[in-house]
Amino acid sequence: MLEIALIYLAAAIVAVPIAKRLGLGSVLGYLLAGILIGPYLLGLVGDQTSVMHFAEFGVVMMLFLVGLELQPARLWKLRHSILGLGGLQVTLTAAVIFAICYWFMAMHWQTALAIGLMLALSSTAIVLQSLEEKGWLKNEAGQNAFSVLLFQDIAVIPILALLPLLAFEPMLNATSTHNSLTADWPVWGQVTASVTVIAAIILAGKYISAPLFRYIAETRMREIFTVFALFLVVAIALIMQNVGLSPALGTFLAGVVLAESEFRHELEADIEPFKGLLLGLFFVAVGASIDFALLFNQFTLVVTLVAALIVVKAAVLYALARTFKIHHTQQLLFTLALAQGGEFAFVLLTMTNTLQILTPEQSNLTTLVVAISMLIAPLLLMLYDTLQKRSNTTTKPEFDKPEQISPAKHVIIAGYGRFGQIMGRLLSTQGYDISVLDHSPSQIDLLRRFGNTVHYGDAARKELLEAAGADTAQLLVIAIDNADKTLEIVKLVRKHFPHLKIVARAKDRRHAYQLLNLHVDAFNRETVDSAINLAVETLELLGNSKEDSQRAGHLFREHDRASVLQLAKLWGDDHSYGVAVRQRTEDLKQVLNQDKRARESLNTCDQGDCEDNHKDA
Repeated sequence: MLEIALIYLAAAIVAVPIAKRLGLGSVLGYLLAGILIGPYLLGLVGDQTSVMHFAEFGVVMMLFLVGLELQPARLWKLRHSILGLGGLQVTLTAAVIFAICYWFMAMHWQTALAIGLMLALSSTAIVLQSLEEKGWLKNEAGQNAFSVLLFQDIAVIPILALLPLLAFEPMLNATSTHNSLTADWPVWGQVTASVTVIAAIILAGKYISAPLFRYIAETRMREIFTVFALFLVVAIALIMQNVGLSPALGTFLAGVVLAESEFRHELEADIEPFKGLLLGLFFVAVGASIDFALLFNQFTLVVTLVAALIVVKAAVLYALARTFKIHHTQQLLFTLALAQGGEFAFVLLTMTNTLQILTPEQSNLTTLVVAISMLIAPLLLMLYDTLQKRSNTTTKPEFDKPEQISPAKHVIIAGYGRFGQIMGRLLSTQGYDISVLDHSPSQIDLLRRFGNTVHYGDAARKELLEAAGADTAQLLVIAIDNADKTLEIVKLVRKHFPHLKIVARAKDRRHAYQLLNLHVDAFNRETVDSAINLAVETLELLGNSKEDSQRAGHLFREHDRASVLQLAKLWGDDHSYGVAVRQRTEDLKQVLNQDKRARESLNTCDQGDCEDNHKDA
């Protein structure tokens, strides 16, 4: 097992960076890695069935993350495209493929219908991953493609229920072909169980998850939070599978419910690495499963069938894009994105083999056609990208209306205690859009009671900053009270988000030196201003005039600020720093004494002494 894992990882390490450098994308890199180690080239791995079943969990995680990005209000806006566009795509594509298989290829109607339903589905994993890499997921075409994929995922449920009815042997109709606890229940019982489970997921996500997340977060152990996030996804997937529903659909709904949670960003950051790893494993398995022996033996037939599949699906998709009035610059992207077979076809093929709806030869051929179409899918998107660049036309993301997208005046605040709150309130009143990250569950709970939007997470994590919008934000405010953590965040931001301006809360003078040497754009020591203000009031209580006291405070503040800027350059050189500190202290005394003498002289003149002395002279 360890040897196989090592082979998979090594293939990905070699193939994916090369593919990325060549502009092929990571998906195609993983597929090529699978082909390389597959039984028909290097022969390092054999049957991929078990690996495929395990890696399909990556699709489940991906749908969970997609759900986290899709708030319920936004999902409601997509209802027409999900039901209308998605429903018509599955129905029309299945009907056309059925007609071709039944009339032109002389298949039994049961076989033709099963193939039509399987090939009507597209690859959620490849499409979403590729669109996200290219930044097209929020385009009109990307959003409509997502709607179709979501409907396809939902459609898997009735397709699984329909396939036993297509079996040629009546005795097989009563055979359970999937691990569902409700398979032998009456239809009304299955429907009731399905509705109950979905309602429970939604209610638990809305009312129970927050206290649980808060309790876990109180431990301040990141790994426990990650474990709980994985537990949540696995548990929902298992429950959905046991009632005969799509695990991906269940985790998607959970993600949508949690999209408005303060823990959304942290969940994204924790799940993302596992999603990426499992999806990569899935793509490698798809590549390794391509039967090149069958391909070479029936090359003309396979190529014809793959081309026919892509053309049929593309024709249906293009017609729907025109019908639903998708913008003309987006129609080609929508068409090419979904013109391939999908991973759920492998699941359905396993079931059809059990039910003997397809012959072994038909099953192998269908598997090969689906796998090759999935291999071609990233190439079609590369073709679109090339055509787009040549035409010099820019595709605008028309789904995101001005009121839905983050404003250009976007500021991230890390740490929302007393310091961060003051800055946040002031910035908000000036029209800036604030994204808040805080690592204290109790603080988050308190702030949300007062209507504040704040998310749980550690700002020292790159993926969490990305989730909060660091790629597009103007400025980051670091207002946490941990000096070392502040420095860690500054270094991280300077490395990965160099465009982002940084203002930071400095704990003391030493911390201020460190921030200056890291080239923060602005800082302020947390106690300096309050201490100077109190010192000014103290001078007044000691009998000094208000004007003199404020003047002294102002001079001290200006001199101290200049000293910090100067001394920061000498920090680390004890001898030079000590000499400079003593010199700056003497300079401060001189500045204050000179100002005091000047003001005393001015006051004397104001009292008339200067005039009297002039007369005496």
